[in-house]
Amino acid sequence: MKKFISCDWGTSTFRLRIIDAATKKVLAETSTAQGISATHALWKEQISADRIAFYSNVILQQIKIVEKQIGYTTAGLTIVISGMASSTVGMLELPYKAIPFHINKAELESHFISATDMFPHKIILISGVRSANDVMRGEETILCGCGIKDLEEEQIFIFPGTHSKHLTVKNGMLKDIKTYMTGEVFNLLSSKSILAASVKPGEAAASNIDSFIKGVQEAVGNNLLNSIFHVRTSQLFDILNKQQNYHYLSGLLIGGELEDLQQKNNISITVVSSGVLSNLYLEALAALDLKKRCTMQNADAALINGQIFILNQYQ
Repeated sequence: MKKFISCDWGTSTFRLRIIDAATKKVLAETSTAQGISATHALWKEQISADRIAFYSNVILQQIKIVEKQIGYTTAGLTIVISGMASSTVGMLELPYKAIPFHINKAELESHFISATDMFPHKIILISGVRSANDVMRGEETILCGCGIKDLEEEQIFIFPGTHSKHLTVKNGMLKDIKTYMTGEVFNLLSSKSILAASVKPGEAAASNIDSFIKGVQEAVGNNLLNSIFHVRTSQLFDILNKQQNYHYLSGLLIGGELEDLQQKNNISITVVSSGVLSNLYLEALAALDLKKRCTMQNADAALINGQIFILNQYQ
């Protein structure tokens, strides 16, 4: 195995990369807003279109883009797809893998789709994971690429995002999943609620970071439904400007998400993320005096590692 095609297909985003499996180097990359939700809506309009063929054609259009970048055909390369492509609105619904399961063994649910004349790529479609009352799709692949060690102590892996995930690992086993709708609630409050008139996106200037930390700290021990109204009163009483308020609201919600970790003494915390959210979560953990037992992992690198791990099981 020298090269493969990595596909990360989320609800609202699509990313495709050509990967050198030996060096883990990204040779070409493209991303669009053609997420699973938009693709499913388009497929439903076609009425009689074969579902797998329709979704495969969406992938094929993006493959043509990366082929132009590298200057040669990718025909024959296997595609590993993680994310929402295996969901009810994906190209093929797969059952969730139930926890607990050993992360470093080939125990994830996945499905193999053969290549065709119209689509000259084998597909490995990876399913999600479920507990008794929670689910995830995509994060399980990234977790497999985090280099989990079989430690007796519990570890918490945090995946920030629209629906932030906290994954509990012990003895190399995934034991628990908790989803926090932090990002979605923030988007709703900052754009659709009465608070929308009191906030404005702004750069992470010192005063804005201070407001973010203030929000994190005030989330601890307080009722969130009451605390978020302070976003409005802070603007009405000229305590914070709209940009500061934007970060204050973000801090309240992220602080509310992380508060329970203060009760988990001596448990190591790993934030698995890329981009702006990485820094925000590190700031929040520092404000809660949790940073000293926290490490970071790059989510993009872990995704590639996880997909290579799964691909090797098929090879």
